[in-house]
Formats: sequence, structure tokens, C-alpha cells
Amino acid sequence: MSTLPTKELLLAACRAMPRGDHPILGAAHLLAGLHTRRSRAAFGAATDIDRQRARLVLAIDRWIATDLPIPPGGAHMRTETVGTVVDRMAMLSGRAHDTLATAPAWLIHGAWECLTELAIGYEDLAYELGTGRRRLPRRAEP
Repeated sequence: MSTLPTKELLLAACRAMPRGDHPILGAAHLLAGLHTRRSRAAFGAATDIDRQRARLVLAIDRWIATDLPIPPGGAHMRTETVGTVVDRMAMLSGRAHDTLATAPAWLIHGAWECLTELAIGYEDLAYELGTGRRRLPRRAEP
């Protein structure tokens, strides 16, 4: 049985090339780069970037569907997939780091608080998926 990477590894992958070969870490790193590109793109020029992000999110969700154990039918349903959580974490990581350079203290605190809460939520989700307490929605093909 495979396990999901820790929140610390996932956050590190959003900032630098991951050292391990876990597919989710590689996807998180690519997603973070796409979010950076998207934040700097001209208005209306993000369609291709969003298409690439959707492919990476789907790849994460397919990995989850094939490598993690199938939870029992009575497991609690999660409405968001792991891929979408990782995508949001990549986005919020970039935003939090960007605030360090120019934002006022209250905005810095808010950005880092959002990222921290999402990272804790990811950690809880990873644990629940690994123990069969949580199940995920089935993804439709794009």
C-alpha cells in the first residue's frame, strides 16, 4: 500500500524540486510553477495554464484511485479530491511567499494562516484515506 506524502514534504515541493520520486510531490512542484506563471500572465492568457493544471490534478486523482486502498462503502465522503487540495496548496503556498516581500503584516498573517489550515486539512485527509475512514468522489474524465 502506498502512502501520501506528509504536509511538510508537500509544502517543500511547492517551493523547490522534490528530492523523492513520489508522483504527488512532482505534481505539486509543477502546479506551484503553473500558479506562478498564471499570476503573472496577461488577462485572458491563462487558459493553457489552467488546462495543464487540470491534467495534473487528474493525474494525482488517478494515482490515488489506483494506489490507495479502496475504503469501505460506509466511509465518510469527502467532496474535494486530493488533486484539488494539492492544487490549492500550491496556489496558496505561492501567495503566502509572495506576501513576504510587499504586504502589510496583517495580510502576511492571513495568507500564512490559510496555507497552514489547508496543510493541516491535507494531513487529516491523508490519514483518513490511509486508514479507510474517508472516501473520495469519483472523477469524471475531462
